[in-house]
Amino acid sequence: MSLINEDLSNLLLKFCEPESGLLQRIDRETNLKVLMPRMLSGHYQGRVLSMLSKLISPKRILEIGTFTGYATLCLAEGLADDGIMYTLDINAELEDRVRGYFAESPYDSKINYVLGDATQTIMGLDELFDLVFIDADKKNNGTYYDLIFDRVRPGGLIIVDNVLWSGKILSNAQDKDTRNISAFNDKVTADHRVEKLILPVRDGLFIIRKI
Repeated sequence: MSLINEDLSNLLLKFCEPESGLLQRIDRETNLKVLMPRMLSGHYQGRVLSMLSKLISPKRILEIGTFTGYATLCLAEGLADDGIMYTLDINAELEDRVRGYFAESPYDSKINYVLGDATQTIMGLDELFDLVFIDADKKNNGTYYDLIFDRVRPGGLIIVDNVLWSGKILSNAQDKDTRNISAFNDKVTADHRVEKLILPVRDGLFIIRKI
């Protein structure tokens, strides 16, 4: 999924902060024991998410798509002292594993892990968010964006993963998933309520700032 070669990827890791022991273990165990481990953010993208979170010191974070909790813990590193994070996922089979990882972290008491269809569970959150990370089923990116937009404070960030889709968005013969991602990218580009840019980090991070 990385858009750069392995040698350059390894070089980038030399110049960023190391993973914690817990994050290393989540990465290793996800790759050994969980289906579709490539969905995990990984070391470099995790440090990018951590840095962005720390830059704004959010009091409220929303993550749509927990998977095994790697990105969750990276984003939680930037939480304000009184901050709270909500992370939404639909895969109940991973619940025990994910809750176990959270319990080992310094952020367990700050993380609300909510299982269910995110298009429904979002509606039950009475919060104004400083940071939202969307990394779930790609066909619903536009739906999630619309559902959370009014729940993001002016100046807040919305980050969306996988928007370059391994470079497939450059293809003239796009499959359905790629067309959905291209349509979402166009939707954000045409949205004059936000400032936006795509970082070519791993599979593409859309960084969107609400005006």
